[in-house]
Amino acid sequence: MELAPYAVRAETSRGRLVSEPSSGMRGPFQRDRDRVIHSTAFRKLQYKTQVFVNHEGDFYRTRLTHSLEVAQIARAIARALRLDDDLTEALALAHDLGHPPFGHAGETGLNTALAAFGGFDHNAQSLRVVTVLEARYAGFDGLNLTWETLEGLVKHNGPIATPAGYLAAYDAIHPLDLHTFASAEAQVAALADDIAYHSHDLDDGLRANLFSLSDIESLPVVGACLAEVRTLYGPLPESRTRHETIRRVLDRLIRDVVEESRARLARMDPDSVEAVRHAPEAVIAFSPALAEANREIKAFLFSHMYRHWRVNRTTAKARKVTAALATLFLEDTSLLPDEWGPRAGAPNCAAAAETVRDYIAGMTDRYARDEFRRLTDLGVQG
Repeated sequence: MELAPYAVRAETSRGRLVSEPSSGMRGPFQRDRDRVIHSTAFRKLQYKTQVFVNHEGDFYRTRLTHSLEVAQIARAIARALRLDDDLTEALALAHDLGHPPFGHAGETGLNTALAAFGGFDHNAQSLRVVTVLEARYAGFDGLNLTWETLEGLVKHNGPIATPAGYLAAYDAIHPLDLHTFASAEAQVAALADDIAYHSHDLDDGLRANLFSLSDIESLPVVGACLAEVRTLYGPLPESRTRHETIRRVLDRLIRDVVEESRARLARMDPDSVEAVRHAPEAVIAFSPALAEANREIKAFLFSHMYRHWRVNRTTAKARKVTAALATLFLEDTSLLPDEWGPRAGAPNCAAAAETVRDYIAGMTDRYARDEFRRLTDLGVQG
């Protein structure tokens, strides 16, 4: 496939912070993708919450299955727009590496407990994972990913006017042009994340009986897809109706992004990736009608799923677990395992907060639950 003029090109990559010989078999973005897949942080995503905690059922999405679905959607859009699909896939697979256990509930708990030390941000944590915390290679810390992958990882939601914490510190030694948009490939990965969220959360919510097919009949896009399935096939088992509906929702959202993005690119006519970075607005987007539909779908999921009483009970416990862990370790760094304690130093200092942040963010749901029991239950051996 011939890449579009505005696509990122592997041969003109800005390279890696630590220079490495090129591979004779793989391009730089293929190597980035492979390093992400083989990382410890990526494997841990299998046991990190999406919405439902891991033990609640084998069929619900985890951070790992979500990342794989994002990658599939992102590659499809990238190919349709003649973008570099290896870079797009690497970004899609890496975008959740910094998430703590228990999803957004865990992030809220950590952010609250560490508020005096900058809180917690999963995007900044993803950057720490790939630049510091993965300790696999002899020549460098992290994964030593290309500049383009790092840029897309931190800027996929748009320019960053006032970076803080680790992002600001890293940018000082390896500037990522934070004031500009990211590449079109990174923008695709960001929208693929939204598409995957909406489609699989509708699927999981229906499967978990948090809402029913009748509840989604009036939703834009979703209701039309459900009506189409019923017209074409008549009565079906609910599982097939659900699947046929969700696959049509996915198709509608993907096609809309491709069509709207083609229109924007034709109007702006960027002749390089730098033109994309300095464009007045994102070049990858939903149409206004689908953007509004997505807001309505998100609002529905927020009220019917993310704030359902059954989910609320789990998220409340998850927030307390992560906040309690962070507070316990921050106030008494001697409780940290041997490989973490010396790095933390004295309690209630910046080094301790950074260590606690890294330690807890790297936990799976199961490990966090077990660690909480070890620290709070006298009947459990530490």
